[in-house]
Amino acid sequence: MNNPHNTLTAGLFSHLDPAEVDEFMGKVQTRSYTAGDWIAQYGDAWPYLFLVKSGEVTALKESFEGRSLILTSILQGEVFWGLAFFIPDAPMPASLRASKDCELMLWTHESMFPLLMKNGRLSWELSRLMIQRVQLASEIVEKLAFQPVGGRLARLLVEYAGEDTRGPVARNSTLDEMAARIGSTREVVCRFLHRFSDQGLIEITRTEFSITDRKGLEDYARHLKG
Repeated sequence: MNNPHNTLTAGLFSHLDPAEVDEFMGKVQTRSYTAGDWIAQYGDAWPYLFLVKSGEVTALKESFEGRSLILTSILQGEVFWGLAFFIPDAPMPASLRASKDCELMLWTHESMFPLLMKNGRLSWELSRLMIQRVQLASEIVEKLAFQPVGGRLARLLVEYAGEDTRGPVARNSTLDEMAARIGSTREVVCRFLHRFSDQGLIEITRTEFSITDRKGLEDYARHLKG
C-alpha cells in the first residue's frame, strides 16, 4: 500500500553537527518488538519520541465493542511520540502496536529537552512534523465523518493498487485489517467487495484483486457513490 506520508521525517535530524549527533545518540534507548506486540496502550502516560529503525508500527483505537480503527502506519525512518513527551502524564489517545517485527530508537522527554532548547532548527522541524500529523488526523476525521463506507473502501483499494493497475495486486490485508483501516466491520467490507466485483469495478480472489474499472472505483472514492 502506498503510504501518504512516507517522507514525513526525512530531514528531522540531518542538520545536526557531529557533536550534536553524538550527544543525541548517547541518550537513545533501543528496543525490539515482535509483530503483534503492544508498544503502548491507550491511556498510558508514555513519554517517548521514537524513530522506527526497522519494521512498522501501527497506531490504532479500539471501541468498547472490540472494533479497531487503524489511524496511521509509522514506517522505517519515520518519527512518532506519546503525548507525555510534551505534556507530563498526558494519556495516549491511541495504542501503538508492532505490525511487523521492528526495532525502535526511543528518547525520553528528559533526555531530549536540553537539545531541543538549544537547537532551534530541531525544534522547528519537530513542530512542522507535528503540524503534518494534525493535518493527517484532520483528513482521517473528514473521511470518517463525511465519506460513505463504500467510498472509503474504494479509496483504500486504489491506494493498494497504486498508479499501475494493469495487473493483479496481492491481498496482503485480511478483511479485519481492511475494516480497521476504514472504520467498519469485516462483514461490510466483504459485502462491498462483492458489490464492486458484481459491478465490474474489480476482480477478486482469495489471494489477489485487479481493478478493472479505475474510474468507476475512483468515483466511489470521490463520494459520488456508496
